[in-house]
Amino acid sequence: MPHHTFAAADLGATSGRVIVGRVGHGVLDFSEVHRFPNTPVLLPDGLRWDVLALYQGILDGLRASDQVDSVGIDTWAVDYGLLDADGALAGQPFHYRDSRTDGVAAREVWPRVPAAEMYRITGLQHLPFNTVHQLAAGAGSAQLGSARRLLLMPDLFTYWLTGSIGAEETNASTTGLFDAHTGTWSGTVIDRLGIDSGLLPPLRAPGDPAGTLLPHVAAHTGQSPGTPVTTVASHDTASAVVAVPATGRDFAYISCGTWSLAGLELDAPVVTEASREANFTNERGVDGTIRYLRNIMGLWLLEECRRAWSRQGLPAGLPRLLADAARARPFASLVDADSPEFLAPGDMPERIRAYCRRTGQPVPRGQGELVRCILESLALAHRRTLWRAAELAGRDITHIHLVGGGSRNELLCQFTADATGLPVVAGPAEATALGNILVQARAHGLVGDLPAMRRLLTATQKLRRYTPGAQRAAWAAAASRIAVAQGSGRPGRTAAE
Repeated sequence: MPHHTFAAADLGATSGRVIVGRVGHGVLDFSEVHRFPNTPVLLPDGLRWDVLALYQGILDGLRASDQVDSVGIDTWAVDYGLLDADGALAGQPFHYRDSRTDGVAAREVWPRVPAAEMYRITGLQHLPFNTVHQLAAGAGSAQLGSARRLLLMPDLFTYWLTGSIGAEETNASTTGLFDAHTGTWSGTVIDRLGIDSGLLPPLRAPGDPAGTLLPHVAAHTGQSPGTPVTTVASHDTASAVVAVPATGRDFAYISCGTWSLAGLELDAPVVTEASREANFTNERGVDGTIRYLRNIMGLWLLEECRRAWSRQGLPAGLPRLLADAARARPFASLVDADSPEFLAPGDMPERIRAYCRRTGQPVPRGQGELVRCILESLALAHRRTLWRAAELAGRDITHIHLVGGGSRNELLCQFTADATGLPVVAGPAEATALGNILVQARAHGLVGDLPAMRRLLTATQKLRRYTPGAQRAAWAAAASRIAVAQGSGRPGRTAAE
């Protein structure tokens, strides 16, 4: 079987990169050809994405690549660009961390579509920045009033590359406008909220053709005229889950980066009232699967601390911070990683210290103590999320796959194994780009179904296994402390309890 080459444009919350992968019989390798920053811009009317810089980064990456057989794009979810009647972008898209959506759900959305009904239809975890809440926040604005199309971020970049308009379904399923049962836009939600249904493009599935590079794009990048752009699982977490190197069904996954997305792969959504109260989401995966998960704040807490320390002229190198954290006293201070006070950019070290003061805990003094607090708190968040997911879905979990950049963080991986009492298989670190590449490869007939893609990953990628330690009682006590801080007063459960 000949090898084919695919370019994955993978845009995360803090950086973007173009990764080129080569796929053939028993072959899956890749290299990063270009990386560029993703730096939001604070304008007078709010926090915006610099999408022109991001698009230029994609073009630069394609120009740095050899000839490719296809291009695929994945990004974060929920945010969007608006096109006017001429097909031009009407202003820089808002950033999901902008405060304009604070309180919008209760004021504008739930009076027309009650929260329980919204969940039964969409299966979506309530987050203040979901697309449906952003649209409600923008109601009556000149920008939204002049819009003729709404394109989620990967669809916007695909449009600029090809001139073709569509909405990829894994990303569409994060909007609050998508029916989790039918796999289509929800007429009920759209009509009741007074949203113009014409804003929403036709849906596409991963593997569908999305067009070919426009002539000026091909000329600018040096790629061949007519190079296909393939629809991939364009929500970065959906691509990452494709690249979970699982061999059965009894696994949980954590896609760990800026966010930790922790959950299960299911055949059907879980939209019970208990699931809604636990704030789990049902998002679309490849081949009709459901990503049943919760968003956890993730390594955002650590990265914001590092940015704050850099601004203060303090050491912020990750190896040194992790070494200091490994030596710090266990379970001295813990935070609820899901607390909304940690969502916005800012002085994260002081926010964590303030949380500890407010909850009567020792205040972390040095960097090592603060980093240990963050990593232990994230491991506890992984624990309570995965075991609650298993309970709600009626599934058994025997092991955890931790993929994404967090799989390189040995301390976090070990803490997650210790906290859950389950073995953790870490890797691949570049799961999102690999999932993007594999879906393109399947569209070109080079690999089979989802299990076949995962077998190829397992055979070709470096993985590391972490086994749980013996500190079960200490982790259970720490879980109880977090539960009390959250107001439930009930300890979490582990497999061993």
